[in-house]
Amino acid sequence: MKKSNKKSFGVIAVLSLVIAAVCSLTSCNDDLDVQQSYPFTVEVMPYGDKITQGQTVELRFEIKPDGNYANTLYTIRYFQYDGEGTLKLVDGPVLVNNDRVLLESKTFRLNYTAKRAEAHKFLVVVEDNFGSTPWEQTFEFNGKDSSDDASKIVGPIVTPVNPVIR
Repeated sequence: MKKSNKKSFGVIAVLSLVIAAVCSLTSCNDDLDVQQSYPFTVEVMPYGDKITQGQTVELRFEIKPDGNYANTLYTIRYFQYDGEGTLKLVDGPVLVNNDRVLLESKTFRLNYTAKRAEAHKFLVVVEDNFGSTPWEQTFEFNGKDSSDDASKIVGPIVTPVNPVIR
């Protein structure tokens, strides 16, 4: 091989190494794409649809996320728009109308106690800490007389809303 060919071969080899190094350093992205927000639904166990003054109805819930992220927090709030009563987290505080309360677990129970013998309606909203579309459901209870012997068991009245990942 001639000296000029060796020199051009060396230059080409060095340039190839530099280009390979630059390409390998710029093509990698060290940022991990970690999904934090997952859509979720809330399952509600069936419950009675009639209530008398002073009676308490237990509502059982379970949050079902489509994925698992350890730092997801859920809050609950409610808005009562018909009737008068109190809604309390079992082993937790009495909820204040439209105030958010942190849920300690994905399974929880609420006790609704009627203050009057009339129809009762309230909306329960569960939200996560990522601003996903909240889950909502309306609960309706008709007043009943003491002569009513049984209440009808009902399921969800409003179809739950599934959040969309943004």
